[in-house]
Amino acid sequence: MANNLSHLLVLIVALFGSTLIAQAQVTVTIDRNVGAEANKEFKFKTVRSPVKDDAAAKAKLTLLVGEVDPAGGDLSALTDGLLPTGEDQPKSNFSFDSGSSGGRFSMDLGSVIEIKQINTYSWHSSTRAPQVYMLYASEGGGPDFCAEPNAEIDPSSCGWKLITDIDTRRKRGGDGGGQYGVSISEARGSLGKYRYLLFRCSATETEDDAGNTFFSEIDVIAKK
Repeated sequence: MANNLSHLLVLIVALFGSTLIAQAQVTVTIDRNVGAEANKEFKFKTVRSPVKDDAAAKAKLTLLVGEVDPAGGDLSALTDGLLPTGEDQPKSNFSFDSGSSGGRFSMDLGSVIEIKQINTYSWHSSTRAPQVYMLYASEGGGPDFCAEPNAEIDPSSCGWKLITDIDTRRKRGGDGGGQYGVSISEARGSLGKYRYLLFRCSATETEDDAGNTFFSEIDVIAKK
């Protein structure tokens, strides 16, 4: 009888834990400054401003798919803590090459850390301001882990977990220009413990060559 009761309690605890995991939800907060609201500090009403000493500051960035816009900055622009002071400063932003459909890059934080929040920022006067990307994460320790999945490989099939899908484009009219801040978090305070992040970026539009986002900065906030 005692053994049966113990077994029942274990099942209840397991089911309760599974329910909590199932209910865990990623929260995405999107903010936008338009016109005179845009500012060099990237201050928003609901999204925190970029910081210089976040966990991404010393991360290793790797281009996996696509070409860097030669008129813009390289991947280091995403984590150098230096922000553009105007809406059309290619060298202060990272962007995939004009006319392309986007690409992928990864971020190696150096070790597994517990992540509280991931924030991405962009700024442009027109269609290169919105952000469109899928965010994946991985501890990197599994036998099936592929650190550099090419365009033919779904990251979810080789050790990466899809965290969320971001699309800040306006649904009705306008060119979507402005300053954007996106904050990705989880209600319980932790997105999980990961070492690697992968950004699978798409162009905001394909009607002309100017459809790839001007990414200004990416912050990774560790849970303390």
